[in-house]
Amino acid sequence: MSYWLDSTGDPPLAPSPPVDADVVVLGAGIAGITTAYLLKQAGLTVTLIEAGERLAAGVTGHTTAKVTSQHGAMYASLTSRFGADIARAYGAGQQLAIDWIETEIDALGADVDWSRRDSYAFAERASSVEGLRREAEAAAALGLPATFTTDTGLPFPVAGAVRFTGQAQFHPRRWLLELAIRIPGDGGTVVTGTRAVGLTEGDPCVVETTDGAVRARHVVVATHYPVFDRGVFFARLEPRRDLVVAGYADAAPDGMYISIEDRHSVRTTPAGDDRTLLIVGGEPHRVGARTSVAEHYDALRTWAAERLGLASPDHRWLAHDLTSVDGLPYVGRYHPRARNVWVATGFGHWGMTNGTLAGLLLRDLVTGVENPLAGVFDPQRGTVRQSAAEFVKANSYVAARLLGDRAGVLAGSAGTESLAPGQGRVVRDGVRAVAAYRDDDGALHCVSARCTHLGCLVAFNDAERTWDCPCHASRFDTDGRVLAGPAVRPLARVPAPPA
Repeated sequence: MSYWLDSTGDPPLAPSPPVDADVVVLGAGIAGITTAYLLKQAGLTVTLIEAGERLAAGVTGHTTAKVTSQHGAMYASLTSRFGADIARAYGAGQQLAIDWIETEIDALGADVDWSRRDSYAFAERASSVEGLRREAEAAAALGLPATFTTDTGLPFPVAGAVRFTGQAQFHPRRWLLELAIRIPGDGGTVVTGTRAVGLTEGDPCVVETTDGAVRARHVVVATHYPVFDRGVFFARLEPRRDLVVAGYADAAPDGMYISIEDRHSVRTTPAGDDRTLLIVGGEPHRVGARTSVAEHYDALRTWAAERLGLASPDHRWLAHDLTSVDGLPYVGRYHPRARNVWVATGFGHWGMTNGTLAGLLLRDLVTGVENPLAGVFDPQRGTVRQSAAEFVKANSYVAARLLGDRAGVLAGSAGTESLAPGQGRVVRDGVRAVAAYRDDDGALHCVSARCTHLGCLVAFNDAERTWDCPCHASRFDTDGRVLAGPAVRPLARVPAPPA
């Protein structure tokens, strides 16, 4: 389990059905909770609805929780592709988010393990150094606290790094629970275990949920992958997965680190009793790729042991996120004709600052306050159109999986008789594709293998024992229940294929 979830309980929120409000916020991750908190502070009545049973337990609960404007090595590329003004605005927005979190932590007196740290984007190969020097120069020219260095504090040799000073890290779930407990009351409501399944736009808008309808003047969709396919976000987002292992260490580097070559990530957090938890991420791959997630965990454990001495991790978790075609988040109107429906998504694995910034921006958009960053993050912005090649690449992959996987199953596959306990496989039953899983007691669980979002065939995640959609990252448990969208309907139960 994620350390962030394992080390926190749940606030004593009174169970309640969805209620009418000025604003309904869907999704209780960092973007949704921050938005709901800020709108409540602005004097609006807010209903925050979370499909899961726990707050901040989805993508936000599985992050590495670096609070930094250094998002890999992106500023030289941003400047080259879209100009210095957009790159500067992006960086300034991230710095704004860092400073707002710190100010609010101090104002609330929140104990969330907040700590200012330097951040490093490093490389081990000499061939990468020139690119790092360009990145440092580009970031510094944009006003960011960037320098090139060869001194990182890592216990293995590096060829060079870009250092951002004055960045931060914290316990993300403790922070968000501090905000969430301040939403109920005076017209504020927090609802868990309720899934949004439909939306009628208007004045008011009507959100259909599994516990009834709720009406609101504004609706904010902050559900990671946006539910309600109206902004064609499924075609403009690429789902990627990183893995994380964490364990207690006697000695660990003091900063926050990410490799620009293979995306290995390193940071620490205090873990009580004067212990330090070393958190190591890596092994990035597309969700649902034809690969063993368990083998990726093995590779990450090996890297952490060899480079950092982390021989026996105590925690492991998956970090899913979505990247937009131009690398910038989508924050703004859900679609070009939307008047009162808003969206926040596509944080590109940097949700701590991007999700916070989304909340700050959405507060202004909903309340009618002009914000100079609105155009940069507008889902209909020009930089999306400039990124047509990335759009084609992402959707070519989806088309290949949609057609190729189905053809492969229909052409023939192994049956269920060879499934060992804990194994799952998509098998053929006539012309139907069946997702078959054998539990530890030997019982077979069979559901339709067609994702209820757009019909792609799911793939078995052998580390988490879930069915994951390779096209748009919907996730289901072995009995077909939705774990993550954009799907809102479960996989149908089906009979087991003949042996």
